[in-house]
Amino acid sequence: MDISLDGIKLKGIESINVVLGKNGVGKSLLLRDIDTKFSQDKENYLVKYISPERGGELTFQSAVEQNVRNEKWAIGQRRRNRVSEFRSMSHSQYRALETLVLRKRERDADAPSFDDIVAKINELLDHVELVRGATTDMEFRNKESGKPQNADTLSSGESELLSLASEILAYCYQAEHRDNAGKTKFLLIDEPDVHLHPDLQHRLVRLIASSCDGKEIIVLMATHSTALLGALDGASASVAFMTKGVAELQFEPISEQLRNVIPIFGAHPLTNVFSESPILLVEGESDFRIWQQAVRSSNGRIRVWPCAAGDIQSLNNYEQIAAKIIASVYDNAKAYSIRDRDDQQYEIVDLENVTRMRLKCRAVENLILADDVLELAGTNWDDFKHGVADWLKVNTHHKQFEQMDAFANGFDRVGTNVKDLRNIFMAIAGSAKPWEVVVGQAIAALNNQSSQEEGSLALFLGPRATAALQLLAEW
Repeated sequence: MDISLDGIKLKGIESINVVLGKNGVGKSLLLRDIDTKFSQDKENYLVKYISPERGGELTFQSAVEQNVRNEKWAIGQRRRNRVSEFRSMSHSQYRALETLVLRKRERDADAPSFDDIVAKINELLDHVELVRGATTDMEFRNKESGKPQNADTLSSGESELLSLASEILAYCYQAEHRDNAGKTKFLLIDEPDVHLHPDLQHRLVRLIASSCDGKEIIVLMATHSTALLGALDGASASVAFMTKGVAELQFEPISEQLRNVIPIFGAHPLTNVFSESPILLVEGESDFRIWQQAVRSSNGRIRVWPCAAGDIQSLNNYEQIAAKIIASVYDNAKAYSIRDRDDQQYEIVDLENVTRMRLKCRAVENLILADDVLELAGTNWDDFKHGVADWLKVNTHHKQFEQMDAFANGFDRVGTNVKDLRNIFMAIAGSAKPWEVVVGQAIAALNNQSSQEEGSLALFLGPRATAALQLLAEW
């Protein structure tokens, strides 16, 4: 489904859609424009817009109850960025939800009871639970003690979840009513992550997905929370990355690559935190273990978050995803990627805010042969070459003999393909440690006094990596 608005077009809309973008890019305005355009045509559309700043208390207020029945007042209130009485309005929706559930039970005896719906809401909460009292008002009880709890003592997250759940469930029941059959249904939720811990965001999104499933409801959520994306199933959910002044939003399925990258960004909700420890995209698991060890052994000097793409083709996709997320969520942030040089030239062009690097040597396994790594393993280049010669004398029938013999014919430790020799190299060097650990420790030990001459680890890594990651800084 596509939607055209003044100045922007939305393409590829599916059942559940997320607009990801930083504050000020126009996410709220976008949802309000959709609300304004379609809510006026009540014969063909059923639209609900939930504002981002949701104030008030979860208590019954007769004035709010009366105003909610005035549809024009309620719509006007909801289109504001902050609704001071939102939670009181949600309390009214809770009362309406009970009526809607009971009416559906009259038509369908197998439909969930209101107790079932209350139980579903309570699954969102850790410390308090909603209970049905003698009246239709919301009543609360502490889950641990079982004692009653006043609405005004609920945490902001608990109040947020309860009010949103009431609003969303009431709309879903309303959408099923026969009076709304055949209508296009929009549920527009502006910043559902407000006041919610990432775990609670996950629960809320799962509630939205399960409640809207099979009801032909189009959900559009605007957020700057990458954690929220992690709760969504890529088969039925799409995301568009919004930046300031964009003329077209293309929604795309939440891919496996995006789901793998999200946890890294989910750990960095603030730009300054992400800037201090940016993501470092690497090819495979060996690369990941090397850089993870380098970060761990550097005692805070190397500040990156390694993320393994799996292979070189996936790395290209990860770079594009990272570039989109950074542009949509962070201010002046960067990410890094590093790959084997293989048979390519050393130089590589950056991708927007992703600084791309290639190793100066052929592949990550060649780093084992750098002087710094050999020294850490307990040997040196000359002794290592003698060890290779001795190995060849006694391993003439080894399956890697021909490859080792080709390496020994010239000892090109920078350009030779030595992937299959890495474990033999460590045995020749006399080290029992995994090769990734030794390489990572050697990277962590680099500083402004480290050699940059032929055979050095700094030379194998290349000037682009040592400069971008500040590996040769003073410490």
